[in-house]
Amino acid sequence: MQVQLTAAHWIYLAGIVVILITMAMRKNIVVPAVAATMLTAWAFSGSIITGLSSIFNASLVAAQELFNIFLIIALVTAMLGALREMGADRLMVTPFRRVMRAGTSSFLILALVTYVISLFFWPTPAVPLVGAVLIPVAIRAGLTPLSVGMVIAIAGQGMALSADYIIKVAPGISATAAGVDPDSVADKSLVLSLIVGVVALLVTYVTQRRTWRKPSPELLVAWENKADKFGMTGGESTAGSGGQGDPTGARPADSPVDSGGSVSEARPAAAATLVRTEPVAEPAPSDPPKTNSAKVFAVLVPTAYFAFIAYLLLGKFTSLVPPLQGGDAAGIVGGIAALLLFAACVTNDKRNFLESSSAHITDGLVFAFKAMGIVLPIAGFFFIGNGDFAGRILSLPETATPPAFLFDLISAAQSHITPNPVVLAFGVLIVGIVAGLDGSGFSGLPLTGALAGALGPAGGMDPSTLAAIGQMGNIWSGGGTLVAWSSLIAVAGFARVPVLT
Repeated sequence: MQVQLTAAHWIYLAGIVVILITMAMRKNIVVPAVAATMLTAWAFSGSIITGLSSIFNASLVAAQELFNIFLIIALVTAMLGALREMGADRLMVTPFRRVMRAGTSSFLILALVTYVISLFFWPTPAVPLVGAVLIPVAIRAGLTPLSVGMVIAIAGQGMALSADYIIKVAPGISATAAGVDPDSVADKSLVLSLIVGVVALLVTYVTQRRTWRKPSPELLVAWENKADKFGMTGGESTAGSGGQGDPTGARPADSPVDSGGSVSEARPAAAATLVRTEPVAEPAPSDPPKTNSAKVFAVLVPTAYFAFIAYLLLGKFTSLVPPLQGGDAAGIVGGIAALLLFAACVTNDKRNFLESSSAHITDGLVFAFKAMGIVLPIAGFFFIGNGDFAGRILSLPETATPPAFLFDLISAAQSHITPNPVVLAFGVLIVGIVAGLDGSGFSGLPLTGALAGALGPAGGMDPSTLAAIGQMGNIWSGGGTLVAWSSLIAVAGFARVPVLT
């Protein structure tokens, strides 16, 4: 069936092009996203009222879809704030220092642990687990927050999720649409994800290694103080110095630690700028005060999360406990963080623990929205191109069929893909990447799978290989490695790096 493209489709396409160009120029994309949302809705409905209301509705729908990520960031950040009051945070990471003693060992362990957990349970519960236990150790070992975020995103969302070799939801969707065996798609996806992932990790290692510093507890103090002593202004994110300083936002390897104990921060030109609002407190000594309560919580927090991992494994491989779905697992991670927060607040101050618990949760929510709230209007634009969300954004009645601008554009372009194996492979890959721009790694899988099944035989390619290539593009883009309005929000939040960086 030939798709009929309208003015709204072309305006939506123009919006994507403008946003991609703006991102390439390292500028903030909120204004282009909001303008494109309004113009697309106006062109589709013919009503300026609908166009104006779509600005609000798009951000509201994005907030509804992404709030679970914001909430997990807030709860784990709140928990870490309560642990920091008693000094348990630094005690908690002490055992890992024996293995994660320097940048290289921390880099490898972060990648391995993230990959294994994400392979079995998806990155949603993996990122908070790694964020609560291993990120502070890696920071103390000398890795920059940007390096940490890159490793976790590549190993979790980039390698484990794009293959989805254990849970096999993604290969199942791709294979069904392509009319091939799911195990065949899964096998090829695993090989592709390992090749691309290892290359990406090597590139990250080579490019980021110069930014790493000698292990020091002062690095951990400075990183922790970003949530408390620094304001993260997303509004200034990419409208900054226009290229001054290191565009990656990383510190040079020899940047000094100032007399107050804080680490000097380069001002990234392409992402949210960290603005110092008050002097950073003196760093804690290498051996923090070992009170009994701090010792207890230093053991309790990792034990609680490791017990949760054990429960997940039992649910996956045995019938002793019921298996958990991805959403359930993420919810339990947040619930554990909340209970540990309350317990830590009671221990810190029994008389005022109700107030201190609320204050920590408020601080966590403020941090999450300051750091990540900038993505909501951006995500709203890409959601309007998805038929699952466009109806709500355009205020259409429930009986009306909502438009699917993004998929209509891809469907209209698929006839122009040449049946040459190389062109075909890269064509399906690009289709997958574009289909993932709505921030959902799985929404485009039926499309790329169907293309693989239809075009593979004509181009002399195995349809399962082509489906695996399309799956890679979908999940790399929307699953959390390429676009800031995907689950990359969670990685950036726990690493405390501006998400647009």
